[in-house]
Amino acid sequence: MTIDEETVDKIAHLARLELTGDEKQEMIKDMNKILGFMDKLNEIDTSGIEPLVYMVNEVNVFREDVIKMEITHEEALLNAPKHDDDYFLVAKVIDLGKAES
Repeated sequence: MTIDEETVDKIAHLARLELTGDEKQEMIKDMNKILGFMDKLNEIDTSGIEPLVYMVNEVNVFREDVIKMEITHEEALLNAPKHDDDYFLVAKVIDLGKAES
């Protein structure tokens, strides 16, 4: 399979991209390189090789979630542009009167 301008136009439409003529030509060239690489990979005998879900055998490499610095409620409110005694004040983003049910 080779990528042509019509295919790039379809993909660009689906991705909501607007490509110039030069960008389309670059895209055609790049996508054909990718397909050529995939064809090369298809030449390799992978029978007897189990599919991988992850590239490494590590189960969890994340650090423990440890509190390093704790600030008080009052200190957090000091950083807010608008606040009252207890809460951050933000602009209203949901109008419950116009919500559809």
